Amino acid sequence: MRLHIRHLTAYDYSPPAERCALRLRLYPTAYASQRVRSWSVTVNGLSVPPMITTGFGDREAVWAAHSAIGRVEIVAEGEIETEDAAGCVRGLRDVSRPVLFLRPTALTEAGEAVETLARSVPVGPVLDRLHSLCGQVRDAMDYVPGSTRSKTTAEQALLQKAGVCQDHAHVFVSAARMMGVPARYVVGYLLSSDNQSTATHAWAEAYASDLGWIGFDPANRLCPTDRYVRLGVGFDADDAAPVRGHFVGQSDEALTADVLVTHSQTQQ
Repeated sequence: MRLHIRHLTAYDYSPPAERCALRLRLYPTAYASQRVRSWSVTVNGLSVPPMITTGFGDREAVWAAHSAIGRVEIVAEGEIETEDAAGCVRGLRDVSRPVLFLRPTALTEAGEAVETLARSVPVGPVLDRLHSLCGQVRDAMDYVPGSTRSKTTAEQALLQKAGVCQDHAHVFVSAARMMGVPARYVVGYLLSSDNQSTATHAWAEAYASDLGWIGFDPANRLCPTDRYVRLGVGFDADDAAPVRGHFVGQSDEALTADVLVTHSQTQQ
């Protein structure tokens, strides 16, 4: 499938910030089932190419303004070709050890609710257990926009039985780690069923020794298909954030974001 993506992120500072810096993880990585046909990232109209490839196989850049600035506008745009690989992530330049992703974070620390969920997953082959966990997370939590905040933990979201894709992914990651399975948080884009999406999306990946990393989207109760574009991974949502900004000064900061994902009609 050919997907066109435009992702705008803007920071407005009042009064202007003295200085600011951004970490950008807005560069989709090519692997077996995802090909980057065209992609650009600009900040205030100037191109910002990726600077490094992380140990997880993701590309990132740093941008900084060293004088007063009132607005920073980041635009990532391009065309990605995808294939349905049943969630398997193959051909990625990932040199990290899967065992790293057994480490909990503040957002994914398991409490009694997550531990109970993990123990309820039937014993069996790892892949079967992960598919079962994916469905159980969705059964345990309704999808309710606005019901959680960016700092809501996996345990808190599971206890209130509601959340958004970030929370479903955090609960899956937390429970999988409790089961002894390395798991990580994924951020990217999803073309919705009406062929147009207006937000980033989050899901999870878990490691099976015979298959490698496999994606699971508990919010939608499935493994990622060719409607998904993978941006990058991290230990949790904070770690995997596509844009992280810091500024110096006494400014008020306002953040706006707009994403448009459409099915591209471009043909080779």
